[in-house]
This record gives sequence, C-alpha cells and structure tokens, in this order.
Amino acid sequence: MTTATAPTPFNLLLIGQAGRLTYEAILLLASLRANAPDFAGRVFVAEPSDGPLWEKSPAMRNQNARNLIEKLGGEVLTFESQHFGADYPNGNKIEALLAMPEGEPFLFLDTDTLVTGDLASVPFDFDKPGASLKVEGTWPIPPLYGPGYSGIWKALYDRFGLDFESSLDLSHPDEYWRRYLYFNAGFFFYKCPKQFGERYLEYALSIRDDTPDELASQKLTPWLDQIALPLVIHSFGGGRDV
Repeated sequence: MTTATAPTPFNLLLIGQAGRLTYEAILLLASLRANAPDFAGRVFVAEPSDGPLWEKSPAMRNQNARNLIEKLGGEVLTFESQHFGADYPNGNKIEALLAMPEGEPFLFLDTDTLVTGDLASVPFDFDKPGASLKVEGTWPIPPLYGPGYSGIWKALYDRFGLDFESSLDLSHPDEYWRRYLYFNAGFFFYKCPKQFGERYLEYALSIRDDTPDELASQKLTPWLDQIALPLVIHSFGGGRDV
C-alpha cells in the first residue's frame, strides 16, 4: 500500500501597480478564492515603489482596490526598481523575486491569469524549475545572412557557461524555433525566489547591457524576460514539461 505524498506548500507572486494591473490582481485573487479555496500559501501582490526609474508613481492608488486585495488574502509587497522601471516594466517580475521570502517555493503568475482549479493538485517539482510552454516563435528573428537560431541561442548559452546541446529538443529539425528552449514568462516556478531572482537579474542585465554580437540584429524589448528565462531554468536543471 502506497501513501500519497503531500503537495509541497508554495507562495504565489503577481505584480500589482497603478491602472489595469490593480484590477487584474483582484480578478486573479477572486478566481483563486473561488476555485482553489483550500490554497494555503501566501499570495504576494508585488508593487514597485516610487523612484527615479518611474515617471509617474507606479503604486496602486485606489484605496478601495487595495482594501479588496487584502480582503481576498493578498499581501502587498513593496519592492524597489533598481534596474528596469518604466522603460521595461516586464522587469518587475525579476526584481520582485528578490523581495520574496527566501528559501520558500514560489509560483509566479502574470496578473492577467485566472485560476480555474485546485493549484495544490498541480504536480510542481520545485527542485526543477519550469515555465509556460504556451509560446510562439516570437524571438529570435534570424537575419537573412545569419546567424540562425543555433548561432544566436548558442552565443547566449556560451555567455553563461551553459551546455547548449542538452537544451535542444531533437524531435524538431535544426533551425526550427521549437528545437530551442523557449518559454512564455506568464508563469514560472522554483524552490527559492532569491536564487532564481538573482540569476534572472544577472542574465537579463548581461544580455541588455553587454549584448553578444550574434544578437546585434535582434530586438530585446519586449522579449528580454523571455530571452533570459530559459537560460535561468536550464542553469538550475529545469526544462520542458518538468
């Protein structure tokens, strides 16, 4: 007779700030409480604080909305934007990780997510990070005269001392985008937000501030978070369908 293993408890992270994201956060929390009422983890609604990287205050200014977030069990978690801010708000998900409780498993969700079932029943293996495979071939767009997909991605793996060959899905042909590890950053998870966030920040800043020559023709905005994400996941031993 086998005994079922209790699911690993984990926290949720989403981004909340002035405007649309405030109300999306409320809808996400409402769907969580309606469809996963037994979820026992903490839910952090990360809010960037005022600072020089924001032209306008990014804080959730609607007090009624803030009260509702707290009533639905959300904990507003303030963090400082030191590297991204208004120029690249997708970077909020990277910097917010560093404000999360260290050593506690987490699941990041884009704020426009709805929870439709029991999150605790999802078989996350928090020792092996993963992310959303609901993705299209948005990046890179190889130039006519090269480098191709392999040249572009290999330059990034080489930059961070990662094994490129083991990241490939050999069921797809060479120079087809699905052969290369690529995720949608709409959700991702790992056993420690601090470890994941520090490496995510390191990789994203290196790509942005010291872009490899092979990426000279590539747009980094708005794809930077999705460019760095597979590298981070691979570096921690994660991958597809973990």
